[in-house]
Amino acid sequence: MTRRVAVAAVAIPAALGLVYLGGWVLAGLIAVFGIAGAREIYRLAERGGVRPTPIAGYVGAAGLPLVGYAVLPDGLALETRWAVLGGTAWLIALVATTTATRPPTARPLAAAAVTGFGAVYAGGLPAFLLLLRHSALVPSPWAATAIVFLPLVLTWVCDSLAMAGGFAIGGPKLAPVLSPNKTWAGAVSGSLGAVVLAPLYGAIVLAPLGVGISTWLLLVFGGVVSMAGQVGDVAESLLKREVGVKDSGSFFPGHGGVLDRFDSLYWVIPTSALLLTLFGTV
Repeated sequence: MTRRVAVAAVAIPAALGLVYLGGWVLAGLIAVFGIAGAREIYRLAERGGVRPTPIAGYVGAAGLPLVGYAVLPDGLALETRWAVLGGTAWLIALVATTTATRPPTARPLAAAAVTGFGAVYAGGLPAFLLLLRHSALVPSPWAATAIVFLPLVLTWVCDSLAMAGGFAIGGPKLAPVLSPNKTWAGAVSGSLGAVVLAPLYGAIVLAPLGVGISTWLLLVFGGVVSMAGQVGDVAESLLKREVGVKDSGSFFPGHGGVLDRFDSLYWVIPTSALLLTLFGTV
């Protein structure tokens, strides 16, 4: 817990500045982490006997956030159809080249599927952060930054309270095979913390910046986001367990890989974008 607080004390101000800057800076950062995350997925796949097409995957992982920002009004206001056509062309080229250059024994379809999955998972899902940051419905850059940090803060609190609750209470395991250290008590503790914090964040941070979300909607948001984050955590454990590794990589010395650090956020960010769109906030 102490290490997590220390890391947060350094990471939060840096993340705050980068999110406030937004634009191509934020899109580029997501692209970099997208490439790094895709690389870890492809290495896990290779341990499982599937050899992806990494270069094509890196192009996709970086292209999704960059093109995603380009279609926004704050970017290049690129027509969405061109982004869709570009993505379709990338997918067709990926499948065509993989199946044409590898024999059936090399599992070309599996290679193409894993390559596409890595690009979308590591680069596409985090790209929804750009929708939160650059929505035309949000009154100011600071308000947009506060909206972005809502799911990030809830995820960090949920994760921390889940660890503390699981350690203090113990009890039945949440996913004994995939993640033996997680308990139902910890999961409930984390979710309750997120549910309680969400309306407080709304009243203390969002409301003064002109962002109005009702208490009931924030309660729903906290509950759904906390569950999405915990599912994402277990899902990443599944990827590692399948090939028998403890960490997905070593991108962050002493803290594992990109997938290890952002496991919950891969699920939380798109879930948050969906909910806040339904709420009419972004």
